[in-house]
Amino acid sequence: MNKKSLPATQKQGKVGLGDQIRSIADRLKQETDVQIKATSRILGAAAQIAENHDRLINEVVDMVESDLNAEKEVSQKHTYTVDILKQQFKTLRNAKAHFNLKVSSWESLVNKLNAVSSQTSIIQNKTQSNHGLTNNSVIVCEDNFNNIEKLTVFLEPDVAKMFPNSEAVNEGLRFLIRVTSKNSF
Repeated sequence: MNKKSLPATQKQGKVGLGDQIRSIADRLKQETDVQIKATSRILGAAAQIAENHDRLINEVVDMVESDLNAEKEVSQKHTYTVDILKQQFKTLRNAKAHFNLKVSSWESLVNKLNAVSSQTSIIQNKTQSNHGLTNNSVIVCEDNFNNIEKLTVFLEPDVAKMFPNSEAVNEGLRFLIRVTSKNSF
């Protein structure tokens, strides 16, 4: 009896082992299918991220180019020189009275006029792009320009390396405002 029962047990062991191997192979195949689907989804998400990144880079490049062109136009339209002012007003006293500015030389007058002219143009360009603002807002901005000049901000050393002067800080902040307002809609 032992001889007959031994081969039957061995057959059951072999059948059981074969079923276990098939079961393991099926689970591996299912896990491989899941991994393939997950990898496919990850690659799809990466492609979407790359597409969004390219779109954002293009938007940033367009905004920078637009800013550079606008700044170039403003500087060409509103640049004062000592010679032009001397021809137009003849004396420094007449020029100071016309612009209602206190300066001690033609050069300082030119510097103030060019600084105010570029700031006013930037303010006007910003308010034209923001439809929610009225003409009164432009006047308020222009009237407060002298008060804004008195604002002092202290930069941390790492930030100061990237923004060496107030013009660089203002341009960086304006750019950030445009990017965040454009992407918030």
